[in-house]
Amino acid sequence: MPRQSRSSLARFFQRRSSSSGTGSRPGGNDARRQTVAHLGEFIGSRVGVEAYVEPPTTDIPSTILLVATTGEWTRRRVPDERTAFDIANQLGVPVYNVRFTGYPQRMRDWNSAQRRSR
Repeated sequence: MPRQSRSSLARFFQRRSSSSGTGSRPGGNDARRQTVAHLGEFIGSRVGVEAYVEPPTTDIPSTILLVATTGEWTRRRVPDERTAFDIANQLGVPVYNVRFTGYPQRMRDWNSAQRRSR
């Protein structure tokens, strides 16, 4: 079997846009508006929400993670860590860098309870 270049393999695994030229993913400003709206709804419907900024990995860009006092959480991708801090400040919630603080125990407890209830 001939060896393929990395770029051809990378192209193979990329998402393709629809034939109309408009993919299902929103544009930059629209995506930010949707992200901020979702996070704002989460904050408005829960108590004691805190934000945690997660660093990028090789597969996933930076993310912002919101965790309520119950441990319930939501995560959204952001372009970079600075943007995540800016969004958290804009939404008026305390923000932490998960590299230094780790994940809150209440989030791990909530995840465990969700797994047990299935």
